[in-house]
Amino acid sequence: MFIWIYRILQCTWGIVQTLLGFVVFLCHFKDRHFVYNGAIATEWKRSFGLSLGLFIFVWPNDSHVLVHEYGHTLQSMVLGPLYLILVGIPSALWANLPFLQKRRMEQHISYYRFYPEKSANQLGEKVTKEKSMR
Repeated sequence: MFIWIYRILQCTWGIVQTLLGFVVFLCHFKDRHFVYNGAIATEWKRSFGLSLGLFIFVWPNDSHVLVHEYGHTLQSMVLGPLYLILVGIPSALWANLPFLQKRRMEQHISYYRFYPEKSANQLGEKVTKEKSMR
């Protein structure tokens, strides 16, 4: 039952990020895909994970990243059209801005301490009962 509610919400309330995820999915159509707790997961050859609505993109053989990225899909399901503003953009900036990368390294701040990442871990672990990134 949860999987159907999850998918319906991702395709309605979370349609913006799901459509963006579908575009990325099409760009990686030849990569390996599988279903993970209702999400469509793709194993790609990049060194970072990405979650856009119903779609998860992770590197192969890392269940911890999969749980974390699944947590982001749960944030999408809850936040709907606010997801990209409240989670997606802050998360991308936290991960990619050089001065934030430098600050994290110099002050020994975990990437997963920032609110969208910490929340994704908590949600992913709660729903899947598996361990995520720390």
